[in-house]
Amino acid sequence: GSSTKMAAPMSNVDEIRDRVILGEFGVKNVHTTDYPGNYPGYDDTWDLEKFKKNFRIDIVHSDENMLEFDMIGIDAAIANAFRRILLAEVPTMAIEKAFIYNNTSIIQDEILAHRLGLVPIKADPRLFEYRNPEDQEGTEIDTIQLQLKVKCTRNPRAPKDSSDPKELYLNHMVYSGDIKWLPIGNQADVFADAKIGPVHGDILLAQLRPGQELDIVMHCVKGIGKDHAKFSPVATASYRLLPEITLLQTIEGEQAERLKRCFSPGVIEIQNVNGRKVAKVVNSRLDTCSREVLRHDDLKNLVKLGRVRDHFIFSVESTGILPADVLVTEAINVLISKCQKFLTELDAAEMD
Repeated sequence: GSSTKMAAPMSNVDEIRDRVILGEFGVKNVHTTDYPGNYPGYDDTWDLEKFKKNFRIDIVHSDENMLEFDMIGIDAAIANAFRRILLAEVPTMAIEKAFIYNNTSIIQDEILAHRLGLVPIKADPRLFEYRNPEDQEGTEIDTIQLQLKVKCTRNPRAPKDSSDPKELYLNHMVYSGDIKWLPIGNQADVFADAKIGPVHGDILLAQLRPGQELDIVMHCVKGIGKDHAKFSPVATASYRLLPEITLLQTIEGEQAERLKRCFSPGVIEIQNVNGRKVAKVVNSRLDTCSREVLRHDDLKNLVKLGRVRDHFIFSVESTGILPADVLVTEAINVLISKCQKFLTELDAAEMD
C-alpha cells in the first residue's frame, strides 16, 4: 500500500450496518439492518441509555425562516416521521371561506378564492382552536376574519400621452397587502401586538381596470397540510444523509486536480506535501453526491463514496407563519402526542 496514513478501514459488517454505498450502477445497503439478533456478536437491543449517549442534534444554521440541523444517531423511520409531520401535520391558519359580495374583475370567483386560500396568514395557530365541522358561524376562538375591498379608478393626474397602466389607473393591482384584518369579539385586545394578516404584502392577487371592484370577506380556520396544502407550514422540509468520501490511496498531480473538479467546490483541496500536489478531503458535507468521479476509469477505484446511515442533515424552510425552529419543536410535540394516543388506545384495547 501507500506510505501515507489513510482512514482506518471498517470491518465489512460495520460497513453494511453504518454506511450506504454509492456504486456506479446503483445504491447499495439502503436498508436498516441493525435489528436485534441480526448480526452475531452485536447486541442491537434498543437501550434508552445507549440512545441518549449517541443521539445528537447540532444546529448548523438558523435564521427567521430557514433552519439547517444535523440529527445524528436515529433510525431513518423516525427522521422521516419528523419530515412528514412538518409537511402535513403541523397546524396553521389559512383562508377557508371567501364570501364574495362583489367581484367585477375578470378573475372568476373560484380562481380568486383559490388564490386567497394559498396566501400564508401570519397568525399563531397555537392560540386558536379547530373549528367544529357542524359550526356555520365562526367564533373568536377559532376564526380570523379578513376583508379585501378594492375599487379601481382612472388616475385624473395621468399624463396626456401615457399608455402605462401604472400611471393611468389607481388601485389596478390588488396585492395581498390590501387584505385587512377585522377583529371578532375580544380579538382586538387579545391580538393587539400580533399583526394579523398576510405574511407577505407583495403577492399579486388580481388586476383591475377602472370601474372593476372586489369586495370579499374571508374566514381563516386552523387546519393541517394533510387536509389541504394551504395549511402546510413549510415551503420545504427535507433531509439528506451525510456524504462520506474516502481516498483509498494517495492521489497527486494532474489526477488530483481532476479529482477536485469531480466534486462540489470545497470538498477536495490540493495540499502541498514536499513539493507534490496531493488531494485531501476537506469537507465531504458539501458534496452533492453526483458520482461524477465514477465516470473516470483511472479514478473510480481510488475513491470510495458512501453516506453515513444515521446522520441526517435536515433543512427546514418556513413559509413565515412560525419560525423554522418553532416548527421543528411543534413537529416533535405532534409525534409525542401521537405516541401517547397510541399507548392510550393500547391500554383501552387490553381492558376489553
